[in-house]
Amino acid sequence: MNELKLQKSELIARDGTPVRLVYDPEADILEIFFGENGPATGIELTDQMVLRIDQKQKRALSLMFLHFSILSEQTEYGPRSFAIDTLERLPEELRELVFRLLTTLPVRQFLKLSQFQLSPHEQRPLAYVESQPAAVYA
Repeated sequence: MNELKLQKSELIARDGTPVRLVYDPEADILEIFFGENGPATGIELTDQMVLRIDQKQKRALSLMFLHFSILSEQTEYGPRSFAIDTLERLPEELRELVFRLLTTLPVRQFLKLSQFQLSPHEQRPLAYVESQPAAVYA
């Protein structure tokens, strides 16, 4: 397990959004805030990843990673991937909003999506943590 050392705790995402990173080394939790914080709905993507969104403004407020050092570790086959299967229980409109936010900046700068093809007609979304976003970590 690598110890996270932030080079910067504030930066500008590629889309111009101000980003603030808050890491608690004892709990190994990284929360990434996008722009101004405010009242939010927490969406559990996995047991270790939570996306906080403002449903009215349709924007991401933060992305929280529990056990960040483990989530961001590279394996011999590449980054660890985690199934995002909790979204199936969300109402369709909210699920579509969450997927849109996950696949656009600033969120996609820190969390990447892919899919596992279960069958020709069934896919499972997967996520992996961008362990070294440009100029953020030592």
